[in-house]
Amino acid sequence: MSVGDKAKDFVQKAAGKAEEAVGKRTDDEELTKQGHKDQHMSEERLETEKAKDDLGGN
Repeated sequence: MSVGDKAKDFVQKAAGKAEEAVGKRTDDEELTKQGHKDQHMSEERLETEKAKDDLGGN
């Protein structure tokens, strides 16, 4: 996984946390769910890429 991809995933995860926090503060259930979804997607991509790196693949 390239450094750019890792940075993109990190930013998406951080944005997801912010969305979730704002959603909770404003009682916006949809924003809270979207923030949680963004975090989850980012974590899944990072785990997939880490597994690929561990196997020596790209």
